[in-house]
Amino acid sequence: MAWRAWYGLRRWRARAKAQLADEPLCRMCAAEGRVTAATVADHIEPHRGDPALFWAGALQSLCAPHHNRAKQRAEAAARHP
Repeated sequence: MAWRAWYGLRRWRARAKAQLADEPLCRMCAAEGRVTAATVADHIEPHRGDPALFWAGALQSLCAPHHNRAKQRAEAAARHP
């Protein structure tokens, strides 16, 4: 998918870096009562290749385990109820 290349662009890297600076802790860990450094700027609403959502959609900071497991499972469940 062509949109995957957007993650390698300087524009995205700057946006992700700014998100992590603004919210340095994992939002999902905080909701569970834990303090964990965030390493991933995550699109709250999946962009699914929509450039407007990719570039201007709201972000949240997550740790890699929450981004790579919990969030992905939740999105998959929402697509296939």
